[in-house]
Amino acid sequence: MGRLPNFVTHLECSETGREYAPGRKYNLSDSGKPLLVRYDLAALGKALSKRDLAGRRSGGFWRYAEFLPVAAPENRISLGEVETPLIALDRIGRDLGLPDGRLLVKDEGRLPTGSFKARGLALAVSMAKELGVTDLAMPTNGNAGAALAAYASRAGLTSTVLCPADTPEINLSEIEAQGATVLRVNGLINDCGKLVGEGRSARGWFDVSTLKEPYRIEGKKTMGLELAEQLGWRLPDAIFYPTGGGTGLIGMWKAFDELERLGWIGSERPKMIAVQASGCAPIVKAWEAGEEHAPLWQDAHTVAAGIRVPVAIGDFLILRAVRESGGFAIAVDDERILAARDEVARREGLLLCPEGAATFAAWLAALDRGWLQPEAEVVLFNCATGLKYPLPTVTRSLDRNRPVDWASLTNRDA
Repeated sequence: MGRLPNFVTHLECSETGREYAPGRKYNLSDSGKPLLVRYDLAALGKALSKRDLAGRRSGGFWRYAEFLPVAAPENRISLGEVETPLIALDRIGRDLGLPDGRLLVKDEGRLPTGSFKARGLALAVSMAKELGVTDLAMPTNGNAGAALAAYASRAGLTSTVLCPADTPEINLSEIEAQGATVLRVNGLINDCGKLVGEGRSARGWFDVSTLKEPYRIEGKKTMGLELAEQLGWRLPDAIFYPTGGGTGLIGMWKAFDELERLGWIGSERPKMIAVQASGCAPIVKAWEAGEEHAPLWQDAHTVAAGIRVPVAIGDFLILRAVRESGGFAIAVDDERILAARDEVARREGLLLCPEGAATFAAWLAALDRGWLQPEAEVVLFNCATGLKYPLPTVTRSLDRNRPVDWASLTNRDA
């Protein structure tokens, strides 16, 4: 793509609207709230058209460079990103009498390090390189740490990742193998985050925690840009999004606003549906109570570790997007999450991660409650490959040295 103009005009406090000059290192605003990157969209629209974009056949989310804050092409850190596919769950849909193509999964597990965290951390690391930051740190339940480790190593930067002690071993090993210093913490992700904050002073770490720097949200924004382009510059009726810190939900809402201001889409919006686990559902509780902020959830637990976030600094931004879109927040229990994973895998051949499976379980629950029309075009976000998570143990066997009773062998679901 060569050298492109940078259209960033300023950064803006998401609470007060106060403006901050671009090109400097920031974490939160002076009000302790997330910062949002703002662009000269009029100039961007003159420099880039939908036809121009269609001519770019590769590059994954870096195809949207004009929409992103990285100024120098050499600072765009890449691990071979791809456009993630939309996969129709038509066999399941037909069982419910739905037309084909109404129930779609956007499978983010195809990205580097196997999760949608690649989007946000690629941007955070690229901007760190551009701004001269060299030592990064963050708390994680697993996938974000893997993405930070990989992109930081690719960029020649150092990274430290703090994980809850019960983080799956596969995630810990992945992070360690890709060059980060991994530290287990006897607590949850918010406890890890407090220690990262202390390390900023004690070790000079730059904190790339969820929404505590401005650029992860810009990476996650590309999910919305990509989805709109894949659907022919229109949007679905509803998006079910697994919500922990909520960066992706907030980022997509920002993307849709920017696309409308460019005139690339209209004013219609999908219902933004925040999906949580019943064992950790602070956003759901706040939405039900009509509150703007979600207090700390006590005793958080769920098999879907990626959405086990007891408190989110961007809670008011998540809730704002949900309410402005006419959406809702919904929680599903672990039993339904695992059943959903198994149903989609066996019926459609698509292995969802638990967080992605939660969106399918939530879709079923929303239909059952009458919160969504069955014929609505829906996109479920599968945020990571299911191969990173515990899978069923295989116990059936054949002894090649004994006669086989072939008649006794049946399909397991027969």
